[in-house]
Amino acid sequence: MIRSNRLGRSYDRAWCWLRLEIKSHWDVETLFAKASQTLTFLKQKEIKTMFANKHGKFAVLALLLMVAMLVVACAPNTSAQAVEPAAGITVVGHGEATGTPDQANVQVGVETFAETVDAATTQNQATIDAIMAALEAQGIAREDIQTSNYSLWAEQFYGERGPEGIVGYHVSNQVNVTIRDIGKVGDVLAAVIGAGANNIFGVNFSVADPAALEAEAREKAMADARARAEELARLSNVELGEVRVISEVIQTPPPIFGAGGGGFDMEQGAAAPSVTPGQLNFQVQIQVTFGIQ
Repeated sequence: MIRSNRLGRSYDRAWCWLRLEIKSHWDVETLFAKASQTLTFLKQKEIKTMFANKHGKFAVLALLLMVAMLVVACAPNTSAQAVEPAAGITVVGHGEATGTPDQANVQVGVETFAETVDAATTQNQATIDAIMAALEAQGIAREDIQTSNYSLWAEQFYGERGPEGIVGYHVSNQVNVTIRDIGKVGDVLAAVIGAGANNIFGVNFSVADPAALEAEAREKAMADARARAEELARLSNVELGEVRVISEVIQTPPPIFGAGGGGFDMEQGAAAPSVTPGQLNFQVQIQVTFGIQ
């Protein structure tokens, strides 16, 4: 009976202390901390004694259940708190900068045909070596030449009953060439054609370092965004505030295609083709959110 009364007094002290603490601390983190301290409040020896009988176990479990119920009941209801969107003006500014291409990219290749694989590959390699030498003579660096495709396939002979054998073999070898001197594009094309190239797939013009053009377009886009926002603020009879959010989208110009062709044989030296690099347009869009004063 003495032990039972002592357990009851410990339980009552812990419970009364927890209720007092909960009245003065209503945040969830504090409630969890106080619940932990409540359990610590019951001395280890007393906990062991309480678990020694059925009534003690029930008392501890009841205490834990009540603590959990209080924590849930006292937790703030964040879903009920409406967050008002900050007032502001959001606009999209457009900027564009135009520049002249300063480099070109072209795919040069050769396709050969022979009755055997060995003969087809040997002929193809001899021609591609001649093309590489012609490119080097035009001042094209080795690092600006990259193999882009190499393929070998058999040509079938078809009769009344379908494929009846192999006529010969095709070998195709293509290299991607970067021409950094825009004024030599025509001479480079004439040189590779003269060396035996019978496949040329387009000439793409571009700007090697577009940073300056992008910066110019970005500056124009930001000015356009501010002008739009100021106009909206004037129409709304409000005063434009500071910039809050900025996001940017850069539109890279598509490549400009010049002369191109494919699948032709050159028996004689070819004249330098006329190519025109034209202009490239860099566009930037900036979405800006301004505050309202």
